[in-house]
Amino acid sequence: MASQSTAVTDFYDDAQIADVYEPEVAAFLQQLTGAARVHIFDHTRRADSESMRSEKVVREPAGVIHNDYTQASAEKRVRDLFPADEAEDLLSRRFAIVNLWRSSNNAPIETAPLALCDARSVSDGDLITVERHSKDRIGEVQQVIFNPDHRWFYYPRLEADEALLIKTYDSATDGRARFSVHTAFEDPTVSADAPPRESIETRAFVFY
Repeated sequence: MASQSTAVTDFYDDAQIADVYEPEVAAFLQQLTGAARVHIFDHTRRADSESMRSEKVVREPAGVIHNDYTQASAEKRVRDLFPADEAEDLLSRRFAIVNLWRSSNNAPIETAPLALCDARSVSDGDLITVERHSKDRIGEVQQVIFNPDHRWFYYPRLEADEALLIKTYDSATDGRARFSVHTAFEDPTVSADAPPRESIETRAFVFY
C-alpha cells in the first residue's frame, strides 16, 4: 500500500484518465520501482452495485481467488502490444506487470475490499493455469487450490489518496515474488448500509 494523491476529479471521464491519471501513475511507478520505462495498457473500473454497474457500464468486483497472468500470458501481452522487434528486445530483460488499485469515487473502500495473499505462503503447486476468453483474445490466468498455509491480508477502509500495488507478474527468477494472488471478499465488519465500492485498477508494464 502506498500514498498516491491524484488531480483526477472524475474517474469515469476517459479524457481525464488519459491526460491526467496515466502520466501520474507512470511517473509514480517509475519513481517507486526504478524502472527504465513504464507502459500503461489497461484500466478496469468496478462497482459493488448492480444499478451502478448498469449506469456506468463497469464490471463487478472479482470475487474469485486468482492472479492475473502466467509467464506465458504475460509475455504474450508484451508481444500483443508492441512491434515484434521491440517486443523481443523488451522480453530479453527483466519486466513486471503492476496493477495499481484504488477507490474511484473520492471515498474509502468499504464493501468488497481486496485481500492479498502473502506470496511466501503460496507454492507453485497451489496455482492452476486457466484460459480466459475475451472478445478479442485468449489469455491465461492463475486460479488457486486451497492451502491452509496461505496467509491473507487486507487494508480496511482504503482511503481515496491510497493505492494498492499488486505485482501480478515478474520475469525475475531469483527468488523474489513473481505472482500476487488476490480476491475481493465480503468483509463481515462492514455496516450493511456502507456505500458500495467503486474502484479503478490500472495495469502497467514495468521494464528494467
